[in-house]
Amino acid sequence: MLTMNYTYRIYPSTDQQALMLKWLETCRHLYNRCLRDLKDWINSRKCSLFSCSLIREYIMSPDIPFPSYLEQKRQLTQWKKINLDYKDVHSQVTQDVVKRLHNTWEAFKNRGFGFPRYKKYRRYQSFLFP
Repeated sequence: MLTMNYTYRIYPSTDQQALMLKWLETCRHLYNRCLRDLKDWINSRKCSLFSCSLIREYIMSPDIPFPSYLEQKRQLTQWKKINLDYKDVHSQVTQDVVKRLHNTWEAFKNRGFGFPRYKKYRRYQSFLFP
């Protein structure tokens, strides 16, 4: 079976450019939120339960599962109820943001260095409509 992919250059109007910039910022916020959940989970398991400082260490319940791709993808529906900006962006685009983070996480685990970083303002530069 032969699959063909096409890439198209678009020339958006000024209003469309403003809307796409808003979507990019929303995607950046979502990426950073997913990364924060991942880092919080990792930081909560750095030390043993008996030697953690309650002041300096972040402790989560041991029942909370690892924030995997599927887990965070499931949480998107709940986050969209809370944050209406997430609802403005197409659902497949937001799912791709989560997938992009977890691809970066997997690449980090394989290499052993290059932990994923938070994206700064205007540093998230693309989104994908699958």
